[in-house]
Amino acid sequence: MTKATVRKLFGTDGIRGIAGEPPLDATTVYATGLALGHSLRTKTAAKVLLGRDTRESSSWIAAVMAAGLREAGVQVESAGVVPTPAIAFLARTHGFDAGVVISASHNPWRDNGIKLFGADGFKLPDAVEAGIEDEILRHAESAAAPDPARLPRLTDNPSLRHDYIQFLIDCVPGLQLGGLRIVADCANGAAAAVAPELFRRLGARLPEEFALLNISPDGRNINDGCGALHPQWVAAEVERRGAQIGLTFDGDADRCMLAGARGNVINGDAILLMAARDLKTRGLLTGDLVVATTMSNMGLESALKHSGIRMLRAPVGDRYVLEQMQQNNAALGGEQSGHILFPHLATTGDGLLTALVVLDLMARSGKSVDALTADLKVFPQVIVNVKVREKRPLESIAVVMDRIHEAENELKDTGRVVIRYSGTEALARVMIEAESEEAMRRHADAIAGAIRAELGA
Repeated sequence: MTKATVRKLFGTDGIRGIAGEPPLDATTVYATGLALGHSLRTKTAAKVLLGRDTRESSSWIAAVMAAGLREAGVQVESAGVVPTPAIAFLARTHGFDAGVVISASHNPWRDNGIKLFGADGFKLPDAVEAGIEDEILRHAESAAAPDPARLPRLTDNPSLRHDYIQFLIDCVPGLQLGGLRIVADCANGAAAAVAPELFRRLGARLPEEFALLNISPDGRNINDGCGALHPQWVAAEVERRGAQIGLTFDGDADRCMLAGARGNVINGDAILLMAARDLKTRGLLTGDLVVATTMSNMGLESALKHSGIRMLRAPVGDRYVLEQMQQNNAALGGEQSGHILFPHLATTGDGLLTALVVLDLMARSGKSVDALTADLKVFPQVIVNVKVREKRPLESIAVVMDRIHEAENELKDTGRVVIRYSGTEALARVMIEAESEEAMRRHADAIAGAIRAELGA
């Protein structure tokens, strides 16, 4: 998606909003099913796979989506509550023409979303999404959506979840977790449906050595003070329990953050550093190249450079990281948020897979994650989120651009300024990175204040 493209429904990660309200009201969801089904009209006996997270709205949204798909002549199968990457894997390997995930990832429980995958396991290209969006908007004006309360909930096929678990195990042959003291936070989300069986089959001693926490979803506690947006929670548990590592996943388990034995948070930048060095040592890091994003810390770039590894920056969003990886034939990419891409293993980011890759690296090297990232010197960085009422181009707002130019002129080679709108929420994100913490905070407050004055919700 270019900067000039204006979307009404799709953001950087599908359609997202408050469940029950446009664009996640029953009429628009039904229209989305119709539009996706019609996009598959060239397929014979087209089949679509549905998966969902644990929000209380996910079941009815999945049922309405399925009704729209069936009205369009598409067969529907449900994998039940599974991580987003499970649908990507299963769509690709089980002959489905598309995959749909009902989830709002790390957002609060009142939100929900719709993510679409193609038969190849990749998110749909921008052009395809744009065509589907146009048809959704047309159908939403006239489609007679069924009453969600009158629709039967989908019947899930548990064998699909088991196939996904087997895939994860096959990615780390020989890995055994017995003897490791681990804490894992499943965010009361999709990981809770998979993690117990997965880690038990890898030899983890539950709960004596391996503590699985936040695995009791009630429809409203997903991401509630836990998960990948709150990595300090699992970090505190690691320190309290004397564990060697902590793992924390977001609501749909497509990202993973870590905690070290000292109760320190280890983010996606550090995971990229560990994985890049390991892949290079094994001759698997094509072109000695890693793709990160504009939000990745300058310290990561420096540490990679010392290891003879180049780092390219893509716009924030895993689809943009993947685009640049494909253009440069890169074997590794990811985001500071813990969304890591291993294209030799999977088509999309997978938090559980990332956790297993790190645990396997620890087992093979005999080193802790702290030791593996000891030379990563992180520049002070702050991110200020400003709620906005509209996403007007920032370059058209003189006072905001004045504050940005002031920061850039002062920091020059000693810092970075990245201002962008969130692709999934009504937020402007102000990121400042600098050697001087005082300058970092001063400029972040100035730019955020200017945005708030002009666009604040």
